[in-house]
Order: sequence, then structure tokens, then C-alpha cells
Amino acid sequence: MKTTKRENKSGTVRYLHLAHNEWDPVKGRAVPKVLFTFGREDHLDRDAVKRLVASLSRLLEPGEALASTAAGDLEFVSSVPFGGTYVLDHLWRRLRIDRIVGQVGQPKRGRRRDMSVTERVLFSLVANRALAPSSKLAAADWVTHDVRVEGLPATDDDACYRAMDWLHEVQDDLEKRVFDEVANLLNLEVDLLFFDTTSTHFELEEADEPVARDDQGRLPTDDGPPAEEDGEPADQAGFRTFGKSKDSRGDLPQIVIGMAVTRDGIPVRVWSWPGNTGDQKLIRQVKDDMRDWTLSKIVWVTDRGFSSERNRRYLRQGDHAYIVGEKLRSGSPEVKAALSRQGRYGEIAQNMRVKEVRISETERFVICHNPEAATRDQHIREQLVSQLTTLIEDTDQLSDFKRGELRGKIADKPGLNRYLRTTPAGKLRIDTAKIKTEENLDGKYLLRCSDPDLSAEDIALGYKQLLEVERGWRDMKQIIDLRPVYHRLEERIRAHVVLCWLALLLIRIIETTAGATWPTVRRELDRLHLGTFTGPTGLFRQVTTLTKPQTDLLAKLGTPAPKQIIALEPAPR
Repeated sequence: MKTTKRENKSGTVRYLHLAHNEWDPVKGRAVPKVLFTFGREDHLDRDAVKRLVASLSRLLEPGEALASTAAGDLEFVSSVPFGGTYVLDHLWRRLRIDRIVGQVGQPKRGRRRDMSVTERVLFSLVANRALAPSSKLAAADWVTHDVRVEGLPATDDDACYRAMDWLHEVQDDLEKRVFDEVANLLNLEVDLLFFDTTSTHFELEEADEPVARDDQGRLPTDDGPPAEEDGEPADQAGFRTFGKSKDSRGDLPQIVIGMAVTRDGIPVRVWSWPGNTGDQKLIRQVKDDMRDWTLSKIVWVTDRGFSSERNRRYLRQGDHAYIVGEKLRSGSPEVKAALSRQGRYGEIAQNMRVKEVRISETERFVICHNPEAATRDQHIREQLVSQLTTLIEDTDQLSDFKRGELRGKIADKPGLNRYLRTTPAGKLRIDTAKIKTEENLDGKYLLRCSDPDLSAEDIALGYKQLLEVERGWRDMKQIIDLRPVYHRLEERIRAHVVLCWLALLLIRIIETTAGATWPTVRRELDRLHLGTFTGPTGLFRQVTTLTKPQTDLLAKLGTPAPKQIIALEPAPR
């Protein structure tokens, strides 16, 4: 840049020129050659200069452009993923969860507590489950060093545990208010509400000590129900205890977790119970809890584990109804009557045929048949029968003791044992009658429904959507990493489950809005980074330029593009 001066009546005027030095062999020195004149310095069009610099910078790589336009002592300090926490935080605020956290649990009288730090720590724990699930100690380190959470430059594990303890205290109120915001934001349809349970185990040698609990599996509080009522002793159970495992780990202590999900797959509430709690009595507590939310008519959709007569009668109370799966192999009179009725199947969507049979005045029964599932059932049965045939071949030549020993081994394998029969003489044979019975059940399942207005097709498709809950459990365990659970205290374990539910809620809303799976969305967001630079004048943080996929994703989610410069911190004088 070359500067020239000129004197006029008003004083000295400076002119700016873009010049290039060229060697003059006659003069024996470099001589500046003016390439462009910017005019008077006091009349400089700085916006035009910026456009020129930006235009020239396109000829360089981003790093080269930065190095050429910045001071020579500008230092690149660090880079952390930015997109994931940015999008999750924006949705967190759209759902007003930040405000909800500031409202619930406040004392009715006196000075209100400042929940700003607790809210930020709580969000960071939820974001950690969605982006990089880890222990709370590791999550605190993740927040401090590996990611940017707005309003929380650093935290520690003690702050995380305090936030979890608060979350456990306000769980019910927080869940209700979050649901109200989600329902308003997404205009949720809760005419069908799906409920299912799972279990998660702990690497413990012994279960927790049994303690007195109320009828909801919670520890009695000072203002809660007494340990004994009307002379009846309270239930005694440890929280992490042995029970019927759905993870095939009956050898380890566990807890039971329940979740209610809408037809769109949005999880609206979560529950935790001691590990020995049976499915049959849970649905009644769940219905009572949801009744407090003053929802309109609900059709409860549950699996076969909740199909007792008492549960069905309870679900039908009020203006509610149910769709419940029935065990075809239960041998109940209703099952036998439904399967024996003749009738034609009607074809519906999603590779399914349905047939409604009339065997009750108060309940409707719908038989569903999936041809693909029927083919799969037949193939599995043929493999089992072939394996069983090989096992019992020539066993007539064995002694009674050896046959009995083999019979005991087969009894431990339900799939094989189903097709084995023993003759009065103790000989082992294939049960052909059982095979014929099973052939009649291939690809079929039976549904009970108490709603008189739903069509058979709606009943079948509604029950099929119960898969959304199973998908929720799969994501809970494989993406959010529900386990391993690193906590010992019951209230911390319960709070951990709520954190996982909040993370699942956020990612399910993002999936529904973006039309893509969370791993795909997360992978794209992780490519958006925040770089930190320092120089003589201070520190600034800059977001990498948005790519077209990132721009399209933010547009689908209704999330504004982040500012390019996130923070400016002048150097101390």
C-alpha cells in the first residue's frame, strides 16, 4: 500500500494507492508501479475494500486466506465440535425446558432460587447422552474440554450430581410441563398411547438390601404413605434386585423401566421400578399417573405381558379404551374360539391381513396375519424339528438313564422342547400334533380391543405401531447408552433414567422433523466446528462455514444459522 501527500488550502491530503515494486535496471533500484488508486484516505470506501479482500481471498485456501489477512502472530488454539450442542440447545429452548427448570421446585414462599447454573448443567448432561454418552465424571470433562455449551464454559462432577439430585425431586412436575410444551409445539395426537417396559442390569454380585416401599415401588417420604397401613406390611424390595430379565441377564440385579410413547414415536413419560416388579400391576399405576395429566380419551396399546383381566378392566375405566395383544398359546377359551371361527381375511397396508371375529359382547377380537412372518416361522420350525430329529435319532437303543439325561437337556431348550413328546414307554418322538397346531399359528397374532368405533384395520395398525416403543428401547440402549449405569444411589439411578428420556425426546423430535436418523444427523452436525484463535488484541471464536447439507438440515429443523463469530475477548491492558 503506497501513500502520497498533496497540499491544498485546507491542509495536507493523503491518497492511498495499491502499488507493486518493479526493478528498474536503469535506476538500479525497485520502483513502485501504481496498480489502483483508492482516492483520498478520508473518503475511503471501506465496504468496497472489504468486498475486494473477500473476492481476492476466494483464490486461496481458507487457511492461507486467514494467514494472509490476519496478523502474523495470530495463533490457532483449538477446535471443538459445535453443531450438535447448538441444535440440541436451540430445541431445548424452543420447548422452554430452560424456563421450566427455573420454575419447578421453587419454594412457595420466600426468595426464589437461581436455577441458571443447574439448568445449564442439566442440559449438558442431556446433550452428553445424545452426543457422547459417558459417566458423569467424564461428562463434566467433556463439557470443559471437548465441546461448547453456551453459558457453561466448564463444570465438575459435583455440579452434575447436584443437578441430578434436583431432577429426582421434581421429576413428576417437570415431565408434565415438558409434555405440555411438546404437545403444543408438535400438535401431538395422544389418542393412541403406547406403553411397554424393559429392564437394565447392573454388574453387581449381590442385590440391594430390601427396604419398605409404597405401592408404586418408591421409598416412603416424610409426607408420603406410611410403611404400614391398616396392619398390612409394606412391600420389601431393593431397587437393584433380581427379576425376570428382558436382557437375558437373569443372573444380575436389575431395575424395570417403563415408557409411554405417542403414535409418532415421541416419548412422553418414563417410570422406574425395583427389578422384581412384574408387568401385570404396572399398567394400573401408569394409567393413574397419566390421568393426572387431564388428557382426552386415550386408547392404551400394550403388549401381551399386560393382558390380565384386571388390567383390561382398569384400562377401560373412564373414557379410555385399550388394544392389547393376546397370547395365542395361552389356551384360553377366547383364543380357542377366535382361532376356530371361519371367515375371510381382508388385505390392509404394511403386508398384513386382518379378520375380526365375534365372540364377546364387550370386547372385539382381531386376528392379524403377516405372510412374511408366516414364512419365517415355518422356516424356523423346520430347522428346529430337523435339529431335534438328529438329536433323538437312534435313542431307542439307549438306556433309560441316558434317554432321561438327553430329555433333561432338551427340556432346557424351549424351542426344541416344544416339538418333543415322550411315549408311555419313555421313548423320544417328534410331536406331529404339536407341529400341526403350530402351523395354524404361523404369522398370526390376536388382539383384544374395547373401543367400539375403531375399524379392524385401525386396531391392527395401531398395535403395529407398538414397535415405536421397541425402537425407543433400542435407541435408549444402543445410542443413548442407558447402561452401564455408574450410580449406586437409587435417586441417582432414577435421575439417570430421566436424563436418558430427555435425550431420547430431543433426538426423536429432531428425527421426526428432519426425516433422518439421529446417527446421520449427529454425524453431519459434528462436522460443524468452533475454532479458537488468539492474537495481540485478544481472543475470538469462529464457526466453520456451513456446508450445503448443514444449511439444509438447519432449515428443516427451523434452527437459525449460528453467528460466524461466537465470542470476542479483548486482551487485558
